[in-house]
Amino acid sequence: MSEIARSKAPPHDDELERATLGSLLQDAEAVEAAIRLHLQKEDFYSRANQRVYEAVLSLDAKGLRADIQTVVQELRQTGKLDEAGGASYVAGLTTVIPSSANIEYYAESVKNHSLRRSLLKLASKIGVGAYDESMEAREVLEDVQREIFKLSDERYVFSSHEIGQVLQKAIEIIDEVYKSKKPITGISTGLEKLDQLTSGFQSDEFIIIGARPSVGKTALALNMAASIAFHQKIPLGFFSLEMSEIALANRLISSEAMVQAQNLRSGFLTPADFKKILDVMGKMYEAPFHIVDMPNMKLQDLRSQARKLRSQQQVEVIFIDYLGLISHENSRMQRFDQVSEISRSLKSLARELHIPVVVLCQLTRDAQLEVPTLAHLRDSGSIEQDADLVLFLHREKAKKKSDKEEEKQEPADVIPTDLIVAKQRNGPIGTVKLALDAKFAKFAPMTKDF
Repeated sequence: MSEIARSKAPPHDDELERATLGSLLQDAEAVEAAIRLHLQKEDFYSRANQRVYEAVLSLDAKGLRADIQTVVQELRQTGKLDEAGGASYVAGLTTVIPSSANIEYYAESVKNHSLRRSLLKLASKIGVGAYDESMEAREVLEDVQREIFKLSDERYVFSSHEIGQVLQKAIEIIDEVYKSKKPITGISTGLEKLDQLTSGFQSDEFIIIGARPSVGKTALALNMAASIAFHQKIPLGFFSLEMSEIALANRLISSEAMVQAQNLRSGFLTPADFKKILDVMGKMYEAPFHIVDMPNMKLQDLRSQARKLRSQQQVEVIFIDYLGLISHENSRMQRFDQVSEISRSLKSLARELHIPVVVLCQLTRDAQLEVPTLAHLRDSGSIEQDADLVLFLHREKAKKKSDKEEEKQEPADVIPTDLIVAKQRNGPIGTVKLALDAKFAKFAPMTKDF
């Protein structure tokens, strides 16, 4: 904190605080307005003003009208009249306001000064944390970001609405969907049948895509992300903990340009391949697709980057590939407990940022022998509890063939795959039939029987 800041009194305006309290003592509707604006006693700088407002809230909770006499009596009964400046101070509060109609302006001004004081306290906390070598710098940064977001949303901690108001908004949404004939209320995944089941990825939701290794969960996530960023132009963040950013870009080029990934790696590209690549590069280059490439990423780092993407790039959905590679700061904690905490943290991150957070997850080995269920989610049962939507990729095992038949058999170019909606907190479950084109790592709706 600078010497200038140290020499000044914390931000406050005593006259505005008294005007706020005077309005409350003169007008019952002013009390309702202050409560609606989430004005807290801590928002007042003066201890005396805090005590008066505390008495006003106490009387309101009892269903009593707050005026000079009732507030004085309440303070006397609680033994806080002296702290509130005495009866004469309370009586004098009603002489400083021109009109109680300005209560919202007064209350907002008091809250604004309170926010400035909170920022100064946070600045001091940053200084202490920066010198505390028992804490990692990333941990200090995580705490700071969490506090800043808390301060940003503080005045919106709760809301209460009459059912009539809520119904009016609901009818407006229903009417909009009816007129548009588009039942997708969230972000479209690019897979029509899946969107029909889910209405798209919804804000605030924690979404799991689970599969055994090499079944295609990364391919599916990239297909969805490409549809969202390249075709719908919706900003997104893709956290790649397993694959480098160049490898990720190559996968995207392959699936979008329909050029075999093997040819991209080997360099055996035809003029037609180059033309396909050039045709999609412009669309991909300008897309709001933000890649975060950081192996061994810790949970705090991930949350920090997610907040940064949300605030600076306005991303509307985040993909994370994959949960098992997220490191926890407490390495001494059992892995089961680590995953449980990571799962809860990602769920709260979706709520905090008001966007869908889509996380890839490996399934236990049993899932390759049978149709996967929620019990196959690896490492922690809390994942299935926290998730709002759980999707599984599953392939039926091929029938056992003789060694000679297997030697003659070429790898399948198109692989039938089930996308199972195993859990949906606010909708139905079901199965979507897909076909994976292995050459391009691209999923498409199943168009024929295999």
